Amino acid sequence: MSNGDVTGLTVAVVGLGYVGLPTALALSDAGATVVGIDTSPARLGAIARGAVDLLPLHHAQLACASAGDRFRLTPDATAVRTADAVVICVPTPVDARREPDLTSLAAACASVVEHAVPGQLIVLTSTSYVGTTRDLLVAPLTARGLTVDEDVYVAFAPERIDPGNEHHTPERTPRLVGGAGPHSTRAAAALLAPTASLVRTVADPETAEMAKLWENTYRAVNIALANELSDACHSLGLAPVPVIEAAATKPYGFMPFYPGPGVGGHCIPCDPHYLLWQLGKVRQPAPLVATALAANSGRPARITERALDLLAEHAVPARGARVLLIGVAYKEGVADVRESPALEILAGLAAAGADVAYCDPLVPSLRTGAGPLDHVPDPHTRAWDLVVLNTVHAVHDLTWLRAADAPPVLDTRQRGPVAPRPAPAAEVTA
Repeated sequence: MSNGDVTGLTVAVVGLGYVGLPTALALSDAGATVVGIDTSPARLGAIARGAVDLLPLHHAQLACASAGDRFRLTPDATAVRTADAVVICVPTPVDARREPDLTSLAAACASVVEHAVPGQLIVLTSTSYVGTTRDLLVAPLTARGLTVDEDVYVAFAPERIDPGNEHHTPERTPRLVGGAGPHSTRAAAALLAPTASLVRTVADPETAEMAKLWENTYRAVNIALANELSDACHSLGLAPVPVIEAAATKPYGFMPFYPGPGVGGHCIPCDPHYLLWQLGKVRQPAPLVATALAANSGRPARITERALDLLAEHAVPARGARVLLIGVAYKEGVADVRESPALEILAGLAAAGADVAYCDPLVPSLRTGAGPLDHVPDPHTRAWDLVVLNTVHAVHDLTWLRAADAPPVLDTRQRGPVAPRPAPAAEVTA
């Protein structure tokens, strides 16, 4: 394997979620024989049927790979024994205390270590605390009697995937690689070259691990700042988006972040907590990060409060109020509701007595604190006391909200397609 030529290699990809499946498809597309391993029969079945949430590019790759003989799916963890390289792509969520939940990662790494064979390359991509690669791969492989960077090769290469983003696909995004030695770094860089626009090697796994935590903590802190300054704008009688766009004309030292209902998905609500958890272990305070995460966690409650206030302003009691949430996915263009602020907003409104519903064609059904709900496909045919714009997908048609008799609208992101038009008294932003 050299210069990114993976033709003829067999690569096992462990975990076929929103990171693992595109990685497997990119490697298959580049010429590798790929064995996709996942412990979920339901997930394997969905992939086999093509019933998965992917960009059009990756759907085309899946169809091509499935029609060939270099892509197969299995729940059998022992399949890694047949591979020249193993790429681990399993989720690293947080638990109810917002501390790392390493259950899936530890199990996957232990299984790979158990079945690892000499000459094999093992690449971890899952975001985790600094030192994870050495703790879960290097140390147990060494305990097995294998010399890392001689008998087996180990590296960390954090995933960089922005679900739903058709411009910055993984193949158009740089990739970091930090190996547990020079041979490991070179091997991992060569393997992953077809999956990225370029590969940047760093000194060691720890540098790559910290870089990923830094990236997502940076985003979390700036999202909290955008929401706080948005509230400040409203208190001063200003619309925040024009202010942000004005500030963004500065070509250096500024990057625009926009307000919203909170953070969602697998990365931003979770990854910074891995950093805080580890810093707590070494007694290194990070008050700015902690405050930002608390602000982000509290944002859905702020939206709920504003929605209830808006109902009151229109003399509509919360109990029995008909409230429609537009979009329950955590971001535009995806069907992912993990950590979505919409879940807490719906539950909060329901707890106040509101009759809640949602319109999201990408999410046919949903279970929340408000109970099981189904997507409302034709909201314009029903009467609502309030519409909350949470996540507006391209497929949403909101022209009905421009009518003179439209219900009050709460735009949580302040970029909703109801504009441009003069905002009536009934339309406010959070």
